[in-house]
Amino acid sequence: MSLGASRRRRQILRAGRPMVLSRANLSESLTVTGYAPPPQAAQLAEGAGKAPLIAQITADETTRSGYTPRSGDTLRDGPKNYTLTDASPVYDRGTLCGWTLITSGGA
Repeated sequence: MSLGASRRRRQILRAGRPMVLSRANLSESLTVTGYAPPPQAAQLAEGAGKAPLIAQITADETTRSGYTPRSGDTLRDGPKNYTLTDASPVYDRGTLCGWTLITSGGA
């Protein structure tokens, strides 16, 4: 694992919090450790409720369970539910090391 991937993994595990990924029809669900950076100043000016949540997770849980995040899935972060609009894999030298989850909602 490269230095950059190693640092990213440590940050997610240190600063992350439990989140639940599930299919829209609730056929599968998975608890992951996710890190969502704080909103930027421009997002706060527009209203945090309108800003998308961008969460980063490691591939540890998804690889073990065989769960592949995809658009339309639900991400529960505490009391808020978000809908995934995009799930981008993050690779380190050709090996899947994490996912960037882009969501909307927050109700």
